[in-house]
Amino acid sequence: MTSGASVGARGPLVVALRDLHAAAAPLASVPVLHGLSLEVHQGEQVALIGSSGAGKTSLLLALACAVPPLSGSLELFGQAPWALSSRDRQHLRGRLFLAPQVPPLPPRQRVVSAVLAGRLPSQSLAASVRALWHPREAGVAHGALAALDLGDKLWERVDRLSGGERQRVGLARALVADAELWLIDEPLSALDPARAEQVIERLSAAARSAHRTLVCTLHQVEVARRCFARIVALRAGQIVYDGPAADFTDAQVAALYGSRAALEDVALEPATPLSAAGERAAVPLICR
Repeated sequence: MTSGASVGARGPLVVALRDLHAAAAPLASVPVLHGLSLEVHQGEQVALIGSSGAGKTSLLLALACAVPPLSGSLELFGQAPWALSSRDRQHLRGRLFLAPQVPPLPPRQRVVSAVLAGRLPSQSLAASVRALWHPREAGVAHGALAALDLGDKLWERVDRLSGGERQRVGLARALVADAELWLIDEPLSALDPARAEQVIERLSAAARSAHRTLVCTLHQVEVARRCFARIVALRAGQIVYDGPAADFTDAQVAALYGSRAALEDVALEPATPLSAAGERAAVPLICR
């Protein structure tokens, strides 16, 4: 059952890309994203899918203001981050949370401190230092961990966790973060299939309950189709599908991931760009 926010939901605009070209790193000049146009509204939950190297992580980095556009435009919450001063751009970054595939967790750190690090962007420097040595919001961290079945790990050291447990600790950071936009990169790579779908369902429910906007990269297409209302598919740095998860067919999946048999019947073409009115063609994957 699809649990993400409805594709038709139209709250305030959170993400607006117009013909965006961007590289994979801040100082790189070769684009890996080519002419992306995309809108995401408050409360929407979007699954980004595509094969390795399609540009999913690069798109998340662009949305996180980690990589400036080479051309085109990017707006977050109605502001162009790269037109702001460094200080104002940093303030804007505080309204989003990026969870990388491999969370940067110091091995000797206690799990409670690792989770509460998700709150650091909204705290003063003095409060941040105090929290690292004397966590005063252990109850908040425990609630986030319990939602991911890690409540008993609150006082464990990070280096005593399994890879899947560390990945869930990284997601617990998002649950405690004072952020309006969650950017989650491949959160299921270290999880077994049953646990993977459970984690996505709980992450989706938490985002919905807190009125957060969720953009999540996934390799698990079936999880994306069951747990998200909207799918954005990337291939070679271009959007080739943007629409309801329920309408993303098996043939389109096969074409996206390069099945030779499917490619005889299905041709991928770049999705129709947004019009001036913000509308997009309903079926950007062309079946022949």
